[in-house]
Amino acid sequence: MREKPQQGLIRLTLFLAALVVVALDQVGKFFIRANMTPGQSIPEEGFFRITYVTNVGGAFGILGNQAFLIALTTIVGIAAILIYARYPPFNRMLVRIALGLLLGGAVGNLIDRLSFGWVVDFIDIGAWPVFNLADSAIVVGIILIIYYFLFPARRAAS
Repeated sequence: MREKPQQGLIRLTLFLAALVVVALDQVGKFFIRANMTPGQSIPEEGFFRITYVTNVGGAFGILGNQAFLIALTTIVGIAAILIYARYPPFNRMLVRIALGLLLGGAVGNLIDRLSFGWVVDFIDIGAWPVFNLADSAIVVGIILIIYYFLFPARRAAS
């Protein structure tokens, strides 16, 4: 049985979102590595800066120097995303985009971790720890999934 064109687009959305995140993340990190030195900030002071740091740990530097454990949990997370994406509750556009953001963010940081042993972080906002585009995609993906499951009435109406 052929699926409707809209269903095919919804299924493809996860991979398109992931591809966009990985591409933007890796281009941004390449630009930072090619044009800055670790510890350098542009501008040197201010609320918003581009600061080149390397992160050998997980989010916010937790589990420092545990590259194997972090890579392994990332691979398990990627597998979970791909498995959960096959279930009907996850076959909605918003959820597919959210899962794509999670997948792209995980893959983007995994590429760094496997290539260099650390992740390039460069977005420096106020007192918040320095992060990257992959981290941002993961956070937005989580927020979208929480929104989707906390507001089922809006989901049913659409």
